[in-house]
Amino acid sequence: MTERLTLADLTARLQGGLIVSCQPVPGGPFDTVDAVAAYARVAEAGGAVGLRVEGVRNVEGAVGASRLPVVGLIKRDLDDSAVRITPYDEDVEALVRAGATVVAVDATDRPRPVPSAQLIATIKRLGAIAMADIATQAEARAALAAGADITGTTMSGYTGPEPAPTMPDIELIRACSTLGAPVLAEGRYNSPHLAAAAIRAGALAVVVGSAITRPEHIVSWFKEAVEVAARPSEPVLAFDIGGTKTLAALVRGSKVLDRKLMATRRDIGAPGWIAELVAMADGWRGKYASAAAAVTGLVVDGKWSSLNPGTLVIPDNYPITRKLSDALGVPVEVVNDAQAAAWGEHRFGAARGRDMAFLTVSSGIGGGLVLGGRLLRGARGLAGSLGQSPRITATGPVRLEALASGFGVAAASRAAGHNGDARTVFAAAQTGEAWAEDILGASVTELAAAVAGLQAVIDPDCIVIGGGVGLAEGYLQRLRHALDSFPNVLIPNLVRPALGVDAGIIGAADLVAHPHGDGCGRHA
Repeated sequence: MTERLTLADLTARLQGGLIVSCQPVPGGPFDTVDAVAAYARVAEAGGAVGLRVEGVRNVEGAVGASRLPVVGLIKRDLDDSAVRITPYDEDVEALVRAGATVVAVDATDRPRPVPSAQLIATIKRLGAIAMADIATQAEARAALAAGADITGTTMSGYTGPEPAPTMPDIELIRACSTLGAPVLAEGRYNSPHLAAAAIRAGALAVVVGSAITRPEHIVSWFKEAVEVAARPSEPVLAFDIGGTKTLAALVRGSKVLDRKLMATRRDIGAPGWIAELVAMADGWRGKYASAAAAVTGLVVDGKWSSLNPGTLVIPDNYPITRKLSDALGVPVEVVNDAQAAAWGEHRFGAARGRDMAFLTVSSGIGGGLVLGGRLLRGARGLAGSLGQSPRITATGPVRLEALASGFGVAAASRAAGHNGDARTVFAAAQTGEAWAEDILGASVTELAAAVAGLQAVIDPDCIVIGGGVGLAEGYLQRLRHALDSFPNVLIPNLVRPALGVDAGIIGAADLVAHPHGDGCGRHA
């Protein structure tokens, strides 16, 4: 049985936890009180912190079956209002009598039979906790002003004329978390990855329903995925946005069907880049139903930021996934370019099916990791970014890429009194110039220590070395020679990439089908 809780007690119980929505498909084989009670027991045994249950008898069943706090609601289909969730005072009263700790009401800004402020007042008068299901930050603010204790993003995407989106509204979580009251993430959280993203965005807890308690939906998801995999895949529109060049291509599997290349105009900013991507793809309209982008910099929850402003200046947390999806009119997957290349080489290239690291040694040094068949992106989007690891020098810590990248080689050349870029240094080394040999030797020594450390930490089957510097004549041989002084157990299996410069766009395109980088092997 559940007991009455204060808001402080409830918040402490729910903090950082999972709330299971025990709402079977109406009319389905699990649409019984006994099934809801069983779901409640399973949720409690699995470590959930709360339940969301529809219907008075189902609330009674859940309350009797577990000790978890219950968010209760009643759904009605009304002739004169689109509002369905707990529209009447008598619904509130029935739910409280049934034992609901929290009563959820629709608090969206739509015509309704009873004002949401009145429903919230009734909940509070009866000693329960009031939850406002909202679709916008403005609705959340109004509900809190009316006395609601908790807001939930339940209605996001369901109150307008357009089709409901497929992804949850992480941005609404962020916006509502600034209002000073707990917010529950709800609506389309159908994977652990998305639930975790909601917590990172500021949600008190995450409500998950269909992915746990609606087997009919789960079966259909697997059926659709299997059928799609069995069909010839549609081309994916893929972009690779770098500091100097931008590539657009149509990609099917590991094949690049068509491509366009242009210089990256660094001075036009993110909105300008989006416009140019759309223009590059204009001739392919109708040939793709999804898109992907491999980009320099950090990507976290669809937001893009600079990792090295010297490569490309990007506004912090620019919503590239949403902006590009809106501009193209199709779903979009965005990933760091080196991580995309790692996935491409793991799926189709030199490290196919193996635990691997990918390092691109070019103007900077980027990287990606695939372990257990899963692309690791990291809590901050940094996973695999070996070039950002610090090296201790006489003047203090310096990033590895400042010492071992193409820019680092060029800087060392200028410091030694020689003009030119990394290519000039490589050419001089080929003719036996001692100064150039010294610069490349120092650069490769730094990278050798870093990759030996990487081998010790993650122990991959192989490390793929790509990029303009990494693929330069003789570079891989120099790196292997520099590793000879390390113990055998720390010397990685270094291989050249099989996909060349296309690894990024191929990997990004494939991530449309495997958006969390977890569709092709055991999970890490």
